[in-house]
Parts: sequence; structure tokens; C-alpha cells
Amino acid sequence: MTDLSNIELKERERTNWSSAATGWRRRDELLRKGSAPVTERLLELSGIKTGSRLLDIASGTGEPAISAAHIVGAAGTVLGTDLVDEMLAVAREKAAKTTLANIEFRCVDAETLDFDTDSFDAVTIRWGLMFMPEPQACLTAAHKALKQGGRISLACWSAPDKNPFVGVLLNTLSKYMDVPTPPPGSPGIFAFADPDRLQDVMAVSGFKNIKLEEMAIDVVEVENGRAYWETISDLAAPVMALVNQLDHSARADYVDDIISAADALKQGDTLRMKGVTWIASAEK
Repeated sequence: MTDLSNIELKERERTNWSSAATGWRRRDELLRKGSAPVTERLLELSGIKTGSRLLDIASGTGEPAISAAHIVGAAGTVLGTDLVDEMLAVAREKAAKTTLANIEFRCVDAETLDFDTDSFDAVTIRWGLMFMPEPQACLTAAHKALKQGGRISLACWSAPDKNPFVGVLLNTLSKYMDVPTPPPGSPGIFAFADPDRLQDVMAVSGFKNIKLEEMAIDVVEVENGRAYWETISDLAAPVMALVNQLDHSARADYVDDIISAADALKQGDTLRMKGVTWIASAEK
């Protein structure tokens, strides 16, 4: 699949996202607003209600886990897991500021989850599956953990040309360096841009009645190109790992180009950097 071993790939993701945790904390409200429609749709498709037990995989800084905890109430429970404890530290801080006592976050590799059969009513994975070297291992474990008839809902980014919120970064970066093209099947932000691949991996993992839909959102809404750069450089950990390889002069030129390219997309008083995500749902 790739020259890197799965252990190396996971360590790369752990390093990238650990370095981004401070930026995600700083931009939390902006992120929450931009991703809210996806969070709401995932939870709607999960079918959770008062008293439900939810497993949120790749929970990051706490969504949709925290939103789910409000829905399931004191009679229910939510468990959020993530590979990166620095991100979960932000989630724990946010949960601690609420009155929620029904939510827990654990630092766990999603490909090694080993819950008892029939442990959860629903599973959610928001923009995490595509960064896993062995996504089928994660989905198979999720399938086992679900009760019979339980539901999974997950989100993965659609095609690069539909996602200018990150496409601007990558397209501009290609002028300054050879941006590596991930081998087919390897992890990355667009690993499940092909809906057929997403549907296939869910089916092979045991899920049935699989449904996919696309949703367009304003991922980042800011004042202008400079604000976009300041924001996205806090958030886009995999791209920033490449940007940081540029020398000082090239990086300064790159930033200027990003600001100009983003400003060219501005309409009216604000800059809305759009994205399109697949939302998949299925049942056990």
C-alpha cells in the first residue's frame, strides 16, 4: 500500500495532530460553527435518544461526542476515543465546563478497539476514518461493538476540487514543491473521496443498508485571506507538515500567494471557504 509501515503512518498522524492541538483549542468556536451541520446530521442518522450509548471514534476535540451527550442525557453514556491525547485534552476541558457527567474520553487506537459485542446503540466517526492506515479494522471493531440493529454514521471529505478550504493550500503549495501523491489506499484527507471505496469498506466490515449523501458546508468563515491563512495554519496539520519544509523565503512567498488566492474567493463582507463531505450511514 505504501513504503511506510502502518506504525510509521500512525506515528506521523499522531505527530501532526499533536502539534495542531493548541490551534484547534484556539479555533474551537469557529470549528464548531463550521462543522455544526455535519455534527447534527451524523447524530440524526445515528438514531440516538435519551438513554442511548454512543461510541464516538476519532473524537478529536470532542465533537460530535459532547453534542451527543446532551441528547442521550443522564440515562445514557458517550465514550469518545482518539489516537491523540493532546486533542482529547481539549475535549475534556470543554466537557468539564458543562454539567455533563455521562461522557468519557479515552486515548485509544481506533484500529485496536476491542469492546464487547452489543456494547453500543450507535457509532459516529467525523472526519477520522480517512487518516487510518487500516480503516476496515476500525469499522470491523465498530460493527462488533454495536447492538444488533445499531447504527453507524460517519463523514469523510469528498473530492479535492470540491473542497477549496484545503484545495487552495495544496494547489498553491504545488508551485513551491512536489506535493506527494499518496498511493491508492493510503491514509490522507481525501482517502475516501471516492464514494465507491467508502461504501465497499463499510460493506466488507459487515454493515448493511449503507447510504451516502453529500453535504456542502462553509468550513471556515472569516474576514479575508489573511484571516483565512491564520486560521487554516492552526488547523490543517497534514498540509502544514509540508509547508514547514519550505525555507523562510519560500514560505513567506507561499503565505502571500495563499492570502491572494483566498481573497479572490471573497464575496461580500466575508470569506466563506467551502467544503463538501460525504456522510455515510448504515446499520448492523
